[in-house]
Amino acid sequence: MEGDGVSQGQGAKRKRGLRVEHVVEQSAATNLELFFDLVFVFALTQITKLISSDLTGTGVLHGFLVLAIVWWCWVDYSWLANVVKADEGVTRAAMLAAMAAMFIIALVIPEAFTDLPGGLSGPTVVACAYLVLRAVHVAQFVVASRDDPHLRRQVLLFAGTMAGSTALLLAAGSMDGATQTVLWCVAVVVDYGGTLAIGNQGWRVNSAKHFAERHGLIVIIGLGESIVAVGAGVAHLPISWPIILAAVLGLSLSASLWWAYFDTTALRAEHALTQARDHHRSAMAQTAYTYLHLPIVGGIALVALGMEHVLEYVGGHAHHSLSDPLKGIPLAALLGGAALYLLAVAAFGKRTYGEFKTVRAVLAAALVALYPAVSLLPAIGALATVTVLLAGLNLYETLHHRPHRHSVRHGHHA
Repeated sequence: MEGDGVSQGQGAKRKRGLRVEHVVEQSAATNLELFFDLVFVFALTQITKLISSDLTGTGVLHGFLVLAIVWWCWVDYSWLANVVKADEGVTRAAMLAAMAAMFIIALVIPEAFTDLPGGLSGPTVVACAYLVLRAVHVAQFVVASRDDPHLRRQVLLFAGTMAGSTALLLAAGSMDGATQTVLWCVAVVVDYGGTLAIGNQGWRVNSAKHFAERHGLIVIIGLGESIVAVGAGVAHLPISWPIILAAVLGLSLSASLWWAYFDTTALRAEHALTQARDHHRSAMAQTAYTYLHLPIVGGIALVALGMEHVLEYVGGHAHHSLSDPLKGIPLAALLGGAALYLLAVAAFGKRTYGEFKTVRAVLAAALVALYPAVSLLPAIGALATVTVLLAGLNLYETLHHRPHRHSVRHGHHA
């Protein structure tokens, strides 16, 4: 995944046997990659439903374990599509096969830990679909690396982590309770920790623009899922002024999350990735995008969970009234999700262009500390509190860093 992996002359070169077309520095995301992302949207929606069906600490843990696995699947193909074009040659078939496997995983997420009576074993189907998805990825990377021995060696090392994590998920499929959860945790550690342990010297990032764009698009997709969650919470209820107010607040909160990432952070990060060379580029891509974007997406998913429950309270669903306070996991998800997102975006900025925005960390800590006080407010008051605080953060940063912001958005960075 390094910038010196393929010259521009190789970009459109066709080779004998299975045809692939290499990505060059100016490449952008393809329509097929965006099509692939639609399955990820569905998976995020299913993960939110999984947590909502079990509003306990165990339920949240299960949701994040599934998110970690699904995220790793998406990450695999974002790296692949940065080496060879997703919609050309044999890679197109690989991407479509991966979409089918990802879609099956998304369908079975409600049964990932608890198998429903009748039919196939849900946990086993998840593990088998995961195996197919990962195997297709490794096979396609082997094809893509046939003229690059350093990348080929890295892929073969990576295949070992894939085999280990998949075996653990298959074993978890025949277990239940705490043993099953522990095996899932170990599988995630093998995937993430094993990939970190083998290093990044052989990986390639052929296009910084493409890589940053892909991750920006997945953040947009996550934010879109949060808007869907707002609508899903009241879609079956008659419209009212409280629902309209809560919906506007929910959309405003999603917009504030968007602003915190895309206003300057994403632009400066892409510029830093473009300037990085050799293994420094692949190391930055791995840490800042592959790893740090998981808590970014996870924070969005938690906020979406909290907003969905706020709308249910406001709409009077399940015997709730407008004055009922939001408590427990939904409130923790709303506050903690926003805090996690802010910390992850701040860490992302630090890893790429070297600036950690302390004010974001302070606000993240304040959101967590406010839990007791906010738990006394009506649910819509909790949503309003988080929305106002994040909007205030964006306003402060916009005014405080106005000259620098203008330079980033309209100067040479742009």
